Amino acid sequence: MRVIPAIDIRGGRPVRLVEGDFARETVYGDDPVALAAAHAEAGARHLHVVDLDAAVGRGDNREVVLRIIVETPLEVQVAGGIRDEESARSWLDAGASVVVMGTVAVRNPDRFGEVARAFPGRVAAALDLRDGHPAVTGWTVTEALNLAAVLGRWAALPLAAVILTSVDRDGTLAGPDLVALRRALGITTQPITYSGGIASLDDLRAIAAEGATAAIVGKAIYEGRFDVAAALAAV
Repeated sequence: MRVIPAIDIRGGRPVRLVEGDFARETVYGDDPVALAAAHAEAGARHLHVVDLDAAVGRGDNREVVLRIIVETPLEVQVAGGIRDEESARSWLDAGASVVVMGTVAVRNPDRFGEVARAFPGRVAAALDLRDGHPAVTGWTVTEALNLAAVLGRWAALPLAAVILTSVDRDGTLAGPDLVALRRALGITTQPITYSGGIASLDDLRAIAAEGATAAIVGKAIYEGRFDVAAALAAV
């Protein structure tokens, strides 16, 4: 299983939210590029970057993210505000390895399918679950759809991954939602990346044992629960 460090960017700074709540933000320094470089030096090969401002339509951090792509050797998957083929192409042409789409993937699966087929293996679907339902637009709105219905729409697409995030646990260090992960793996054959609540190396091992192909880790690293090198060695 791949371990992918995460950097969420808001106002040009690396931050972490608790349960997707913008009012519960912790700032981890002021240089996302240096943070990304540190992850690379620790042995990371991949990085998950979320532009929180773009996700909610309040500006963007494109220049910072572009610097991470250009100035580090990391394979960067970019999320936040990517809602059409043009924006997906723009990031991929700029050097992103994967683009992540959530709002469009849930609300407009036909358009999402067109983008996924245009860039096979380079588009991931974000399935952000709050109380068991998809949360979109930067986790600010919950859609009345269930897990099976959403995953069924994406079943035949050439996706890089489905990124399953437990918003209720994200940033809490309360442990992963293995029940949701198990359900998703039982519904779809798409590769699943898990995110949300990871607090220990044992959490990573449990996620790997369930069958996830990757895990995205943020707060546990920044709060010193474990470092990137230990995470990579654990699985």
